[in-house]
Amino acid sequence: MSRVKLGLPETFNYTTDIRLRVADINYGGHMDNNAVLSLVHEARVRFLESHGYSELDVDGVGVIMVDAVIQYKSEAFYGQTLTFEVAVDGMSRIGCDIFYRITDRDTGREVARAKTGIAFLDYDTRKPKRMPEGFRSLFAAGES
Repeated sequence: MSRVKLGLPETFNYTTDIRLRVADINYGGHMDNNAVLSLVHEARVRFLESHGYSELDVDGVGVIMVDAVIQYKSEAFYGQTLTFEVAVDGMSRIGCDIFYRITDRDTGREVARAKTGIAFLDYDTRKPKRMPEGFRSLFAAGES
């Protein structure tokens, strides 16, 4: 069986902690696989907010998720606080990849890795837009 292997950027410049809720836990008693995508969404929203952006307004245009990859590394449990490290990489004309390293805050044990591809979108016209220069220059300079 082949498995997904997700390489990560060397540098992560944004970090946020999220505590697992009961809704994030499945019948096996550990973090549900679908919870990871929801949690990286929360981390992405916080990351954008830390730069004065929202998913609907990055220098006048919105973002939309176009793909996602998740690689599970170990279990996580109710009440555990996870650290989400976030980085931007893989810039193109209309999008980029956002990477996430998810670890147990207390032990540093890696729980998962994820990548979400985003594209810039004009929500009024429903058409792709060029990546805003302010966003590009912020992250092309190596700041995440």
